[in-house]
Amino acid sequence: MDVVDSKRLTHAGAKKMMATAIAKAEEAGIAISAAIADAGGHLIQLERMDGGRFHTLHSCTTKAVCAASNKRATSPRGAQGQALDVAHALGLALAAGPERWTAMEGGYPIIFKGECIGGIGVSGGDWATDEKIAQAAVESIGASWK
Repeated sequence: MDVVDSKRLTHAGAKKMMATAIAKAEEAGIAISAAIADAGGHLIQLERMDGGRFHTLHSCTTKAVCAASNKRATSPRGAQGQALDVAHALGLALAAGPERWTAMEGGYPIIFKGECIGGIGVSGGDWATDEKIAQAAVESIGASWK
């Protein structure tokens, strides 16, 4: 087959996810940055809450792009799901490009009807909180992060 139908994340869907992420961060009492990328790793939404640290803009963007590319949550695991030591994690980031791959938790793919339509990255809280916020944002549009 030369052409296939594909699903795409809309701007409205990304806005809904962002609103959910910010609301969850406010509930947790933290200031985050969140990025939402399409399936090609191009940003649709990027926001930093008042009080959010400026470096979190870069880390959340990398998390979103990495999750969309790998079609799985960001973590210190390699392409085959193997645990990585620090040298290998840094090596992957350098090989892929520092804005394209990260071992930091907080990035999730956006899976809709079995198709990865993008990724979300959240930075600013501890990793468990970043993950919960990202998961809630994905679920807010009826998508899955698994």
